[in-house]
Amino acid sequence: MVSLEARRQGRPARGGGRTDRPRVALYFDLADPGTYLAAERVDRLFGGVAWIPASLDVLRTTCGGGHDPGDEAVMARAGALRMPLVWPERHPAPRPAAMRAAAYASEQGRGAPFVLAASRLAFCGGFDLDDPEVLAEAAAAAGLGLRECLAAAGDAERDAGMEAEAHRLVAAGADRLPVMRVGRLVFAGEERIPAASAAWRDAAPVRRRA
Repeated sequence: MVSLEARRQGRPARGGGRTDRPRVALYFDLADPGTYLAAERVDRLFGGVAWIPASLDVLRTTCGGGHDPGDEAVMARAGALRMPLVWPERHPAPRPAAMRAAAYASEQGRGAPFVLAASRLAFCGGFDLDDPEVLAEAAAAAGLGLRECLAAAGDAERDAGMEAEAHRLVAAGADRLPVMRVGRLVFAGEERIPAASAAWRDAAPVRRRA
C-alpha cells in the first residue's frame, strides 16, 4: 500500500526507500497581509515547508517600493479567496517583536502553527502582534514556552538575519512577499502559490535508499 502521508512528508514508504521532492520554503513577514492570505494554503498544499522570516521593510527599500498591492487590492483578493480580513492596529507598521518570535518558533520547528495563529490574530482579529499579550496567544497556539518566546521577541540581534534573508530574496529576483521557494525556483506574491504548488508536484522525485 502506498502511504499518502509518507509521500507528503518525504518519509520512508513502500520498499524501504524515500521519495525526496525539492526543498520548499515560505519567506514571510507578519506585517504583510499576503502572509495571512498564503499561510493556510501553504500549510495544506506542501509537505516539509521551512518557514523563514524575512524583512518586508528591507525588501521594499531595496526594490524601490511600489511592488506590493495596495490595501484595496488586498481586500478584494481576500474576498475572492473567501477569507475574512480586517486591518490590525498600527497597520502597516512593522512588527519587529513578532518577527523575532517567529524566527524563534521556526528554529523550534513550530513556524507553521505560530505564523498561522499570529496572522489570524492580526488580520482576522485586528490585534497588534507586538503586544506581549497577543504574542502570548500565538505562542500558546504553537506550543511554545511563553518566557522563551517573549525573550526572543526582545532580542534585536535577530533582526540582522531577517534583513539578510530579504537581501537574498531580492538577489534571487523577488520583489514582494510572501515568497515560495521550490528548489531553485522563486515565486513572489501570494497569488503565485498555485504555480509553486504545481512546480512542487511536477518536480521529478529522487528515490533514495533508507
